[in-house]
Amino acid sequence: MIATHTLSPPFPGEDRPLWHWLASGRSAALFAVLAGVSLALMSGGPRPSTGRQRTAITAGLVVRALLIAALGLALGELNSGLAVILTYYGVLFLLGLPFLGLGARALFGLAAAWLVLAPVAAHLLAPQLPPRGYDVPTFASLAEPGPLLAELMVTGYYPMLPWLAYLLVGMGVGRLALRRRGTDLRLLFSGLGLAVAAQALAETLPPAENAADYAGSLSPGSDWETMLVADPHTATPLDLATTIGSALAVIGFCLLVTRWLPRPGERVLAVVFGAGTMTLSLYSLHVLLHTPDWWPDDYGPEAFRLHTAVVLVIGAAFVALRRSGPLEWLVRRASTRTATLTRR
Repeated sequence: MIATHTLSPPFPGEDRPLWHWLASGRSAALFAVLAGVSLALMSGGPRPSTGRQRTAITAGLVVRALLIAALGLALGELNSGLAVILTYYGVLFLLGLPFLGLGARALFGLAAAWLVLAPVAAHLLAPQLPPRGYDVPTFASLAEPGPLLAELMVTGYYPMLPWLAYLLVGMGVGRLALRRRGTDLRLLFSGLGLAVAAQALAETLPPAENAADYAGSLSPGSDWETMLVADPHTATPLDLATTIGSALAVIGFCLLVTRWLPRPGERVLAVVFGAGTMTLSLYSLHVLLHTPDWWPDDYGPEAFRLHTAVVLVIGAAFVALRRSGPLEWLVRRASTRTATLTRR
């Protein structure tokens, strides 16, 4: 994510450097897949919660989603130049709530169907909706709920209608027995296979003349041939497939590392990569630092190194001190309190 925000992206027609091919679109997809993993783990893991317990968890997750969405609107007020994902992310959490009772097999099957059908539905709906606005959603956007909803669900930079496929896959992963031997390898190799196959298929199909560049989504009214591309943030079936495959491979690889790592090494890695425990706080800090008032020279290799160092150092310090991120603490406290009151 930091690479795509701080290193200059290629212009249309230029060859993409390796870092851009690896990071662009895949980091955001992994973010969304991990949201699904989180939903599943918070609602029972391999055994979905039922009855009053699920009702309480759902209420807590609604509060969590609304707080994250509100934070996204607040960050949208900044002049960061970034397509802030958090408002979309909050909506994605809400969309996942009806599926909390499903097991892994049902979730993976639904995700496969959604991956194919939702981009087609979005392609048909887009021309009937208000034109896409290219500003990041802010609190002022609430004054026009119709265009805001259209952008969040279909026409925006992170269209949640097709992106629900990411969440469903992640929920399916969270319903697996993640500590069982072999789960890590299955995720790793199935993810690699899906990513490679989808990318290879996209490379062999004839390119669409008006396919999106590497900086944004397909425009409403694009030809049907654009459904055959796999460019980043196009939310086509092949884009979803290759980025879902990448996310599964990353998760499988991380599970494999933690299973084989000696106990002392695991503790060291927990500190070194502590940023992963407070992504909400550090993402918000990253957006803040990306504004000209905070960090004027914000592009190039030096900016990439500085942003990366900041998040790694802060994350390591918080884990070493056994503290959670401030925004994580706030969201978890509000969510847990709501779930407790609902259960009572």
